[in-house]
Amino acid sequence: MIDDLPGGLTARQLAEDDHPRVLEVLDAWWGGLKGQAGALERALLLPRLYFQHFTTTSFLIERDGEQVAAFLVGFLSQTEPDAAYVHFVGVDPQLHGQGIGRALYRAFFALARSHGRRYVHCVTSPQNTASRSFHTRLGFTISSVKPNYDGPGLDRVAFTIDLAAQPVHPT
Repeated sequence: MIDDLPGGLTARQLAEDDHPRVLEVLDAWWGGLKGQAGALERALLLPRLYFQHFTTTSFLIERDGEQVAAFLVGFLSQTEPDAAYVHFVGVDPQLHGQGIGRALYRAFFALARSHGRRYVHCVTSPQNTASRSFHTRLGFTISSVKPNYDGPGLDRVAFTIDLAAQPVHPT
C-alpha cells in the first residue's frame, strides 16, 4: 500500500475505530490554530461518516502500531467521474520533512488512477501557507482565494492536479 515510509511507521486503510484517535491529535498538530473555534472547525470537518464510508480510499499511518502518525481522508467523486478529492490530511509535526505527506498523496494518486480518475482536487484556508507550499511542490495548481467557499468567513484556496500530466511516482 505505502512502502516508502521511515522505519517504525506502517500504513493501512482507515477504520471507523480510528475516528476518536484522529480527533485527539488535531489540536496539537495544528498548534491550537484559531483557538476553540479552530478546534471545533477541525472536528466538524472530520465527522465519523468519513471513517465509516470512505475507508477504502483513506489511509492511516501509525508509529509502532499504536500512535497516529499521519492520515489522509479522500474519496472518489460521485458527480465527477474523472475526479477524486482529498478532504483532510494530517502529519505529526515531529515527522514533517520525512516524505510522509508525499507518500500519502502518492498512494492516493495511485488509487485514483486505478479507478480511472484523472484529477485530484482539495482545498485549504488561505492562511495555511505550509499546505499551500506543500501542494504546489507536489504539482497542484492553486486558485485565487474563494471568499466564503465553505460558509461565511470560511475562505479557501482550491488545488487541482492532472494525474495524466504527472509522473506515476512524483519525487
